[in-house]
Amino acid sequence: MRAIARLLVWIVLLTGTAVATADPLFDDTEWLRTMAFAAHQTNYSGVFVYQAGNRVELSRITHLTDEQGEHERLQGLEGPRREVVRHNDRVWLYLGDKQYKFDKRHSRRAFPALLPEQILTLKENYIVTQEEEDRVADYHVHTIRFQPRDGLRYARKMWAHSESGLLLKAVVLDEHDRVIEQYAFSQLQIGGNIDSKWLPANETDAEEIASRQNLSPLPRENIESVASGWQVDGVPSGFKKIIEMRRTLLHNKIKVVQIVYSDGLAALSVFIEPSETAHHARMGLTSRGAVHVYRRRLDENYVTVVGELPPRAVLKVAESVRYAGVPNE
Repeated sequence: MRAIARLLVWIVLLTGTAVATADPLFDDTEWLRTMAFAAHQTNYSGVFVYQAGNRVELSRITHLTDEQGEHERLQGLEGPRREVVRHNDRVWLYLGDKQYKFDKRHSRRAFPALLPEQILTLKENYIVTQEEEDRVADYHVHTIRFQPRDGLRYARKMWAHSESGLLLKAVVLDEHDRVIEQYAFSQLQIGGNIDSKWLPANETDAEEIASRQNLSPLPRENIESVASGWQVDGVPSGFKKIIEMRRTLLHNKIKVVQIVYSDGLAALSVFIEPSETAHHARMGLTSRGAVHVYRRRLDENYVTVVGELPPRAVLKVAESVRYAGVPNE
């Protein structure tokens, strides 16, 4: 039996083709959990490429865990200096020579930590299948496909290291299976002797390191959870409200309502702000990779929808926003 199993493995390697049962140890739920936690529990350092259309970005990421917790350093490798350093929940950002800027997308999961911990939610909204065995950055990987159960979200493929589960490549696909955007490691070291000179000796040293590296602590946003009275009727099935809040954006001091939804993979945010604060804003649809932004005026407000969804889904959400009144007001 072992000889037959080895023969089947060699056939797969030689033909470059695998069927869903190629790995008898593969269990999709457990493997997805392994993938979800690998980005937080694995020590690694590498260079990855982000590509969307003609836009290409090259970054280096280093991730380490120790008795103090989880530490990560993300460096842009082109243009002015761009660096993010994270120690557990404390984050510092540096852009350019002297200019500091708050990254409003900090809550969005970033490569390679794209998968949520709640795997069952994923499987409610996507058909999960194992596809071909492959190699990425010279590591053997399993390939997983997430096929949406409706036409209002994108399909995705992910390539994960067959030993650790670390995500090494991820693509977003349109309805014709064309790549909209992708992340992929081009160089990678998993485990071993990884540079840790940038790590603090303990949590209290993080401020000192940030100061020494000319990094500025990200400001805490003024956020309050609310029942704002705004209703969004066109959210695709399977998206669950994560939070509804009022927040103060940095470019002005007016509080803006933000409602955040997720289906486990795709994120969706709806912003409502008074029209006098956004008269300069561009109306209509704009896009970057898999993210589409649609802005429209609604009475005395502007509605902005930002979603990792096809344009028709983003427009449907934006057109469904209405004010229903605050409960018990």
